[in-house]
Amino acid sequence: MESIQLENIEISADSSKANDHGEAQHEIEIEKREIPLPEEEDEDEELDDTDDITETSSSVTDKSSINEDVVKILQPHSQLPKPEAPPGLSNPNHNNNDDDDDMSLIPGASSIGKFIRERSNEFSVAIVKRLSSLKENSNDDKEKEKDNENDVTQFDLSGLKVIVKHKNDAELKGRISFFSRSNCRDSTAVRRFFREKGLKYVEINIDVYPEREKELVERTGTSSVPQIFFNDKLFGGLVALNSLRNSGGFDQRVREMLRTKCPSDDAAPAAPVYGFDDQEEESTDEMVSIVKVLRQRLPIQDRLMKMRIVKNCFSGRELVEVLIHHFDCGRKKAVYIGLQLSRKHFIHHVFGENDFEDGNHFYRFLEHEPFIPKCFNFRGSINDSEPKPATMIGQRLTKIMTAILESYASDDRRHVDYTGISNSEEFRRYINLAQELHRVNLLALSENEKLAFFLNLYNAMVIHAVIRIGCPEGVIDRRYFFSDFQYLVGGYPYSLNIINHGILRNNRRPPYTLVKPFGTGDKRLELAPAKVNPLVHFGLCNGTRSSPTVRFFSPEGVESELRCAAREFFQGDGMEVNLEKRTVYLTRIIKWCNVDFGNDKEILKWILNYLDATKSGLLTHLLGDAGPINIVYRDYNWSLNS
Repeated sequence: MESIQLENIEISADSSKANDHGEAQHEIEIEKREIPLPEEEDEDEELDDTDDITETSSSVTDKSSINEDVVKILQPHSQLPKPEAPPGLSNPNHNNNDDDDDMSLIPGASSIGKFIRERSNEFSVAIVKRLSSLKENSNDDKEKEKDNENDVTQFDLSGLKVIVKHKNDAELKGRISFFSRSNCRDSTAVRRFFREKGLKYVEINIDVYPEREKELVERTGTSSVPQIFFNDKLFGGLVALNSLRNSGGFDQRVREMLRTKCPSDDAAPAAPVYGFDDQEEESTDEMVSIVKVLRQRLPIQDRLMKMRIVKNCFSGRELVEVLIHHFDCGRKKAVYIGLQLSRKHFIHHVFGENDFEDGNHFYRFLEHEPFIPKCFNFRGSINDSEPKPATMIGQRLTKIMTAILESYASDDRRHVDYTGISNSEEFRRYINLAQELHRVNLLALSENEKLAFFLNLYNAMVIHAVIRIGCPEGVIDRRYFFSDFQYLVGGYPYSLNIINHGILRNNRRPPYTLVKPFGTGDKRLELAPAKVNPLVHFGLCNGTRSSPTVRFFSPEGVESELRCAAREFFQGDGMEVNLEKRTVYLTRIIKWCNVDFGNDKEILKWILNYLDATKSGLLTHLLGDAGPINIVYRDYNWSLNS
């Protein structure tokens, strides 16, 4: 077997075969790389010349056996290179007779040369036809694109599907702005309409940017919202938007008003700018001047007390002495000042045993407490401003966080864009607001105000925790998430576990633990309700897919809003009934805190109040026939609700 390599063509000559006359017959196989070849069916089968590029195995006899055959040689295209014989088979300097003489020296060379010339011509013609067909197809595609330029064009590139949608309308260069408020139904309707239309807009929430309310009144003559602007032109509110939408002229009106940019930046309502705070007048606490002196004069150091080393502390006697000498007051007055400093949470007893007493009792400043490094609303120093009322801070926290959800969560609140929240101006303002919680007086709140405050604080802290430390998917992560992520509120640390199990559940043990959140004498117990409300479990969102949806509550409607939250949870994925198996599938939240709901039968009767008609009928049937009922608690999905 002899083999000759010519570019991408492999030629093999086998001289071991003979024809019927006993003459040598050479078999030549041609294989083109990268293109599959049809199988060889017969040695004497004729070559099939088609438009496609194909290759077969053929038999070529020498000159004595093919004299009667007519060989048609097709000339290659003028733009293609001339075929050349393999090196060693021909010499370009010799004439034709010399070539025949040279070729005769190689066995089967004459047949090989003739076959190469024939197949080269065939390849050339096939390639030219193929290129011509590709060019025609390309021209046809271009004509189709011109005919369908307003439709969606689809084409494939190397297995990649690409869809291009041509824009029919000119790009809108103007700006849509509208003023809104948190928890405003009309504002929500306007926001949803613009999203469905795919229109970009600038929202100015008066509850987040209260200084813009004056601008709203100046531009519209009223403080009611929503108020929509196209560039610098006042369009109106929801009524005007619905009227234009129902008439079918909204798209045309938008194109007319927004095809040009706003004449000037000052003409249209300006978009909120990141990093700029309102200029609010804050009154400094009257005790701040005294605290500054004490921070400089007191001998703050580590001391040994009750066989324990207490860090960064001072004695009550030392504080009284500094006050007497520096402010020229009597001892009784100095003790009174020390008591006021403790009640305003500038100083605390190291073990929480008393407010303040003169003598050998040790105290420390709030910023020196060992829990401070875990407080994520502490940013280097204590807020020394006069604490604002807790009701005011709670209302502002609710409005800002509601505005955040309206902008960065789905309509059903099941999916939250934590990345968008972390980069928003609203969240930056929330972080600043959280610092005002350092020394707030929570004891002044009513029962409903406390309930709403801690529900909202919990949900806000979860969003902050997800942004700062991530989703709690592992066991260790959950411990850090729920126990070590804390806020400094009213002079004391509050983690998610403390809010949930210590305050809302009145100091009951968290799941799988033996220790209660608060020890004996903890002053935070004064904030816990007298009776546990099981509905609180459906108002708390821990940022996972199995938890209730995130929401924020108002003090005046917290009870009805909690019932609504429970009803929404159980009518969704929180509970299922299988009548054939006599099985009720419940959320694992109830198993973790079953002491708040009672035994199995009491749990099912309690859930009946929050089911829809279908589920309620199935559960009532199971409870009424006195048969056994199986309760299965579903696995909890700790994936992030993003």
